[in-house]
Amino acid sequence: MSQRFRRQLRQLPWREVPLQHRTRDQRHGRREIRRLKVCTVQPRLLFPHAVQAIEVKRRRTNRRTGKTTIKTIYAVTSLTPDQVTACQLAELIRGHWQVEALHHVRDVTFAEDASSVRTGTAPRAMATLRNPAIGLIRQAGWTNIAAATDHYRSRNDHALQLLDLEI
Repeated sequence: MSQRFRRQLRQLPWREVPLQHRTRDQRHGRREIRRLKVCTVQPRLLFPHAVQAIEVKRRRTNRRTGKTTIKTIYAVTSLTPDQVTACQLAELIRGHWQVEALHHVRDVTFAEDASSVRTGTAPRAMATLRNPAIGLIRQAGWTNIAAATDHYRSRNDHALQLLDLEI
Protein backbone atom coordinates (compact mmCIF):
# COMPACT_ATOMS: atom_id res chain seq x y z
CA MET A 1 0.00 0.00 0.00
CA SER A 2 1.50 3.33 -1.02
CA GLN A 3 2.07 6.17 1.43
CA ARG A 4 -0.31 8.38 -0.58
CA PHE A 5 -3.05 5.78 -0.36
CA ARG A 6 -2.53 5.33 3.41
CA ARG A 7 -2.68 9.08 3.84
CA GLN A 8 -5.94 9.21 1.87
CA LEU A 9 -7.47 6.56 4.12
CA ARG A 10 -6.26 8.24 7.34
CA GLN A 11 -7.72 11.57 6.18
CA LEU A 12 -11.24 10.24 5.73
CA PRO A 13 -13.67 11.76 8.29
CA TRP A 14 -13.41 8.84 10.72
CA ARG A 15 -14.43 10.93 13.76
CA GLU A 16 -17.80 11.53 12.12
CA VAL A 17 -18.32 7.86 11.22
CA PRO A 18 -20.30 5.93 13.86
CA LEU A 19 -18.89 2.77 15.41
CA GLN A 20 -20.46 -0.15 13.57
CA HIS A 21 -18.95 -3.23 15.16
CA ARG A 22 -16.98 -4.12 18.28
CA THR A 23 -15.49 -7.37 19.55
CA ARG A 24 -13.75 -8.34 22.78
CA ASP A 25 -11.41 -11.30 23.14
CA GLN A 26 -9.29 -12.70 25.95
CA ARG A 27 -6.73 -15.12 24.55
CA HIS A 28 -3.02 -15.78 24.58
CA GLY A 29 -2.50 -13.76 27.76
CA ARG A 30 -4.03 -10.58 26.42
CA ARG A 31 -7.31 -8.71 26.27
CA GLU A 32 -8.20 -7.25 22.91
CA ILE A 33 -10.95 -4.88 21.83
CA ARG A 34 -11.47 -4.27 18.12
CA ARG A 35 -13.63 -1.42 16.87
CA LEU A 36 -14.66 -1.20 13.26
CA LYS A 37 -15.96 1.73 11.26
CA VAL A 38 -16.95 1.62 7.60
CA CYS A 39 -17.58 4.49 5.21
CA THR A 40 -18.41 4.77 1.54
CA VAL A 41 -15.58 6.26 -0.51
CA GLN A 42 -15.51 8.48 -3.56
CA PRO A 43 -14.21 7.18 -6.90
CA ARG A 44 -11.19 9.50 -6.65
CA LEU A 45 -9.56 7.21 -4.08
CA LEU A 46 -6.23 5.84 -5.34
CA PHE A 47 -7.47 2.24 -5.12
CA PRO A 48 -9.49 1.28 -8.21
CA HIS A 49 -12.94 -0.22 -7.59
CA ALA A 50 -12.92 0.65 -3.87
CA VAL A 51 -16.47 1.21 -2.65
CA GLN A 52 -15.95 1.23 1.11
CA ALA A 53 -13.06 2.05 3.43
CA ILE A 54 -12.66 0.33 6.78
CA GLU A 55 -10.92 1.51 9.94
CA VAL A 56 -10.12 -1.07 12.61
CA LYS A 57 -8.76 0.17 15.94
CA ARG A 58 -7.30 -2.58 18.04
CA ARG A 59 -6.59 -2.03 21.73
CA ARG A 60 -4.50 -4.86 23.16
CA THR A 61 -3.60 -5.21 26.85
CA ASN A 62 -1.04 -7.72 28.05
CA ARG A 63 -2.66 -9.27 31.13
CA ARG A 64 0.69 -10.07 32.76
CA THR A 65 2.42 -6.70 32.29
CA GLY A 66 -0.61 -4.43 31.97
CA LYS A 67 0.97 -2.77 28.92
CA THR A 68 -1.60 -1.50 26.42
CA THR A 69 -0.99 -0.90 22.73
CA ILE A 70 -3.38 0.68 20.26
CA LYS A 71 -3.05 0.01 16.55
CA THR A 72 -5.16 1.32 13.69
CA ILE A 73 -5.36 -0.47 10.37
CA TYR A 74 -7.18 0.54 7.23
CA ALA A 75 -8.64 -1.60 4.47
CA VAL A 76 -10.79 -1.14 1.40
CA THR A 77 -13.34 -3.35 -0.27
CA SER A 78 -15.22 -3.35 -3.54
CA LEU A 79 -18.24 -4.82 -1.72
CA THR A 80 -21.19 -2.46 -1.29
CA PRO A 81 -23.06 -1.92 1.99
CA ASP A 82 -25.89 -4.02 0.51
CA GLN A 83 -23.51 -6.93 -0.07
CA VAL A 84 -21.73 -7.04 3.30
CA THR A 85 -22.39 -5.92 6.87
CA ALA A 86 -19.82 -4.42 9.23
CA CYS A 87 -19.88 -7.67 11.22
CA GLN A 88 -19.10 -9.68 8.08
CA LEU A 89 -16.26 -7.29 7.20
CA ALA A 90 -14.81 -7.78 10.69
CA GLU A 91 -14.95 -11.56 10.19
CA LEU A 92 -13.29 -11.28 6.77
CA ILE A 93 -10.49 -9.15 8.19
CA ARG A 94 -9.94 -11.56 11.10
CA GLY A 95 -9.97 -14.47 8.66
CA HIS A 96 -7.35 -12.73 6.54
CA TRP A 97 -5.06 -12.35 9.56
CA GLN A 98 -5.56 -15.99 10.50
CA VAL A 99 -4.39 -16.97 7.00
CA GLU A 100 -1.42 -14.60 7.33
CA ALA A 101 -0.56 -16.13 10.71
CA LEU A 102 -0.69 -19.63 9.22
CA HIS A 103 1.62 -18.56 6.38
CA HIS A 104 3.98 -17.04 8.95
CA VAL A 105 4.08 -20.27 10.97
CA ARG A 106 4.68 -22.32 7.82
CA ASP A 107 7.48 -20.01 6.72
CA VAL A 108 9.19 -19.58 10.09
CA THR A 109 8.80 -23.12 11.41
CA PHE A 110 9.04 -25.09 8.18
CA ALA A 111 11.20 -22.58 6.20
CA GLU A 112 8.65 -22.71 3.42
CA ASP A 113 10.02 -19.67 1.55
CA ALA A 114 13.50 -21.22 1.53
CA SER A 115 12.22 -24.58 0.29
CA SER A 116 13.76 -25.95 -2.90
CA VAL A 117 10.40 -27.54 -3.76
CA ARG A 118 9.20 -25.10 -6.42
CA THR A 119 7.86 -26.92 -9.48
CA GLY A 120 4.47 -28.22 -10.48
CA THR A 121 2.03 -28.97 -7.69
CA ALA A 122 4.74 -29.98 -5.20
CA PRO A 123 4.66 -26.66 -3.24
CA ARG A 124 0.88 -26.94 -2.85
CA ALA A 125 1.20 -30.58 -1.80
CA MET A 126 3.77 -29.69 0.87
CA ALA A 127 1.53 -26.89 2.21
CA THR A 128 -1.37 -29.35 2.22
CA LEU A 129 0.69 -31.70 4.40
CA ARG A 130 1.92 -28.95 6.72
CA ASN A 131 -1.51 -27.43 7.45
CA PRO A 132 -3.02 -30.51 9.14
CA ALA A 133 0.27 -31.07 10.99
CA ILE A 134 -0.02 -27.55 12.43
CA GLY A 135 -3.68 -28.22 13.25
CA LEU A 136 -2.88 -31.48 15.06
CA ILE A 137 -0.10 -29.80 17.03
CA ARG A 138 -2.45 -26.99 18.10
CA GLN A 139 -5.17 -29.50 18.95
CA ALA A 140 -2.67 -31.25 21.23
CA GLY A 141 -2.38 -28.01 23.21
CA TRP A 142 0.89 -26.63 21.86
CA THR A 143 1.13 -22.87 21.35
CA ASN A 144 4.72 -22.89 20.09
CA ILE A 145 4.71 -24.86 16.83
CA ALA A 146 8.53 -24.81 16.52
CA ALA A 147 8.94 -26.32 20.00
CA ALA A 148 6.33 -28.95 19.16
CA THR A 149 8.06 -29.96 15.92
CA ASP A 150 11.35 -30.28 17.81
CA HIS A 151 9.59 -32.42 20.43
CA TYR A 152 7.94 -34.74 17.90
CA ARG A 153 11.04 -34.93 15.69
CA SER A 154 13.01 -36.48 18.55
CA ARG A 155 10.13 -38.60 19.89
CA ASN A 156 8.62 -40.58 17.04
CA ASP A 157 6.37 -42.54 19.40
CA HIS A 158 4.77 -39.27 20.56
CA ALA A 159 4.26 -38.21 16.94
CA LEU A 160 2.49 -41.50 16.24
CA GLN A 161 0.29 -41.01 19.32
CA LEU A 162 -0.61 -37.58 17.98
CA LEU A 163 -1.84 -39.34 14.84
CA ASP A 164 -3.62 -41.95 16.99
CA LEU A 165 -1.26 -44.66 15.72
CA GLU A 166 0.83 -47.20 17.60
CA ILE A 167 4.22 -48.71 16.80
